[in-house]
Amino acid sequence: MAQQLSVKEPSAEQIAEQKIYKQMGVTDEEFAKICGFLGRNPNYVEIGVFSVMWSEHCSYKNSKPVLRKFPVTGPRVLMGPGEGAGIVDIGDNQAVVFKIESHNHPSAIEPFQGAATGVGGIIRDIFSMGARPVAVLNSLRFGKLQNDRVKYLFEHVVSGIAAYGNCIGIPTVGGEVMFDESYEGNPLVNAMCVGIIDHDMIQRGVAKGVGNPVFYVGPATGRDGIHGATFASEELTAESEAKRPAVQVGDPFMEKLVLEACLELINSGIVLGIQDMGAAGLTCSSAEMASKAGNGMELYLDEVPQREEGMTAYEMMLSESQERMLFVVEPKHEAQAKEIFERWGLHCAKVGKVTDDGRLRLIHHGETVGDMPVGALVDECPVYNKPSQVPAYYEENGRIDTNRYPEVTKLTDALKQVLASPTVASKEWVYNQYDHMVRTDTVVRPGSDAAVISLRGTRKALAMTTDCNGRYVYLDPEVGGRIAVSEAARNIVCSGAEPLAVTDNLNFGSPEKPEIFWQLETSVDGMAEACRVLETPVIGGNVSLYNENAKGAIYPTPVIGMVGLVHDLDHITTQGFKHEGDTIILLGETKEELGGSEFQYVIHGVTEGRPPALDLEVEKRLHKTVLTAIQEGLVASAHDLSEGGLAVALAESCISGKIGAKVTLRTPLRKDIALFSESQSRILLSAAPDKADALKHWIAAQGVPYEVLGTVTGSELSVEIDAAQVIHAPIAELEQVWKDAIPCLMQ
Repeated sequence: MAQQLSVKEPSAEQIAEQKIYKQMGVTDEEFAKICGFLGRNPNYVEIGVFSVMWSEHCSYKNSKPVLRKFPVTGPRVLMGPGEGAGIVDIGDNQAVVFKIESHNHPSAIEPFQGAATGVGGIIRDIFSMGARPVAVLNSLRFGKLQNDRVKYLFEHVVSGIAAYGNCIGIPTVGGEVMFDESYEGNPLVNAMCVGIIDHDMIQRGVAKGVGNPVFYVGPATGRDGIHGATFASEELTAESEAKRPAVQVGDPFMEKLVLEACLELINSGIVLGIQDMGAAGLTCSSAEMASKAGNGMELYLDEVPQREEGMTAYEMMLSESQERMLFVVEPKHEAQAKEIFERWGLHCAKVGKVTDDGRLRLIHHGETVGDMPVGALVDECPVYNKPSQVPAYYEENGRIDTNRYPEVTKLTDALKQVLASPTVASKEWVYNQYDHMVRTDTVVRPGSDAAVISLRGTRKALAMTTDCNGRYVYLDPEVGGRIAVSEAARNIVCSGAEPLAVTDNLNFGSPEKPEIFWQLETSVDGMAEACRVLETPVIGGNVSLYNENAKGAIYPTPVIGMVGLVHDLDHITTQGFKHEGDTIILLGETKEELGGSEFQYVIHGVTEGRPPALDLEVEKRLHKTVLTAIQEGLVASAHDLSEGGLAVALAESCISGKIGAKVTLRTPLRKDIALFSESQSRILLSAAPDKADALKHWIAAQGVPYEVLGTVTGSELSVEIDAAQVIHAPIAELEQVWKDAIPCLMQ
């Protein structure tokens, strides 16, 4: 839907006197700084440009001090934060490029297009680096599925992701979905893309070479998406529905053409700098490219392709119309660049030139309508150290005994209830709408611990996952942050891969609230520590703040996107039990830890207490032990224990393998706690009988506690504790409960 803005724009005097800038999210203090940089009051175009460049979404003005805590370097890191995406070396002159970003607010207002354009935007981030996108993942959060509005959002977000990814021909291979009333009214839609590149083809978004032409490629600019970056930097309210026009409209078929043409242009070797027009559109791409090169840029807005009549300079600069790119070449290569895009049926327009004065100058109808210092736009945005305060709820939860509820004795029924929880239940309803096999490189499809794609022409593969438990982070942000990184790495290891690096999406409430800022900084402390210990540096990501609804902030949800390297295809491992007679082994210790668990939420209807404890050195030792065992060929299946604990892990391994298991537990714990505790640093393995002894010896030699639970057998899951059968159910029955949960709720 087009956004029709008045052509009659307020004067610089009216902007100052009537404080019109406040409608754009600019404070009085920020406006004074802008006037200082310009030496005068800004006109309407200039205040619009400053407002989006100084928004949280583009400038990270509230989160920069926190983001500096992350480790961002490592022996494999070729490019860290600051570009369109991070890049990690995977050997043989190849590298993996990946990033995650949010499209939360647009998806709350217009779920189909909000989700679709989120996918399109993250794909452009990858191919603007020169990489071929090979996989897409997502991380989604919604309210309870009993709510009709939540059902609508869920259905249309999934449809939007499917429509864009399927049409452009990039497989959607994995992700996660969690449901909790915390997210009602403010769903989270985080999209991640992974690409492959040769080292010598890596690009940067820089406007090099004074006098060089600046080109625009892609569809014409419309009035959709104007002030999208500002919209993403404020709380959703009852009035947000009126901002529906701020949501962009995507065209995946156009993006496919732009992708292929840009990769051909990059492979030609003539590109000096290239960047997608994402948040803040032409404004952000032009200013950032100029800033990175230490140059300026002059834009001729009459030359910008326009699909609507009478567009103003303000509208063109702030539009977030999709599938558009900006690039720089030398004058001698203009004809070659145009020929490449014409061959792909795309219009390539010269819209500016690189200058040496460090200014972003905008020319429209022969007049200078904007003249701003690039440094002020990109590098001089105010950075705020927000006040932080420990919330009262955190102190209260520290005093709660999470085991105070009566022991649950009907444990087969309890397992079925937890398996039927939408957060735990099969996500086939979701991923069956996605084409996860296009390009034919997908080796492990959605539904296991991590997705795996093969690397053509090699024996290597990439494992990838997205992870975060917002309940844990809410109850204890630091521990929850450590768990988010650790669980992602555990999923990668269980797939037979070495964890490489992290891209994160920090989804939080309003940083203006000291309790929320405390959640943000404290969770980053935990994440940063885990990244250092597990040697998985943060190579990029996104911050999405102001995620609130009428009841308050969402659960703090710092989503971890992680990629790992499978050194040989023979190492690829999945969660399903494989063969009759295989030995089942549980690594790690089970403790009395129900705080924040799915069992606590489903059976007792609360989220309270403290989350499970986590020792990062114990976690690291577990990863090394399991990965080496997999690489030595000792492991038949591997599955990390997360939501639902041991009972759910056993059920999922049986369901995935379409085979039963007979298990005997020896434990001093209460039976329901032993089965549903979500203690960390635990992995469920199975091994062929002739390899089980070697596996046990290896685990013991590494000092990792373990217990032999039983064998893979039959068509039922049978669990005994203290000579009493506590769980007994046919696998087909458990599978039906697990698979039918979401489809039944969506009817």
